[in-house]
Amino acid sequence: MQKQNRGIGNRLPMVEWVVLGLIAGALTTSGYIPQIVKGYRTKKMNDVSILMISILCVGMFLWIVYGYMVNDLALLISNIIGTTFLAILVTMKFHYVDGKPADVSNQ
Repeated sequence: MQKQNRGIGNRLPMVEWVVLGLIAGALTTSGYIPQIVKGYRTKKMNDVSILMISILCVGMFLWIVYGYMVNDLALLISNIIGTTFLAILVTMKFHYVDGKPADVSNQ
């Protein structure tokens, strides 16, 4: 007789869990888009914390490593895209100084 696993997470087939993970990743990753758009439009990134972005980058990098080790496509995709969005925010943070692009010609 085959043993049945009656855990909470075993009610859906694996493909449906992957789809759920991809949807969750898309929703959480898209949360960076409004900040990127606002920063681009206003050219102001003063209120964006570089410490917050740094902590999130480290966390997302660890999620990428974990997703690779457990072969979880949803974790990999969402965190690679999220890390890319964070890299854009970091670039914008250093590019827009006081509401205008930084002048790198004098440096």
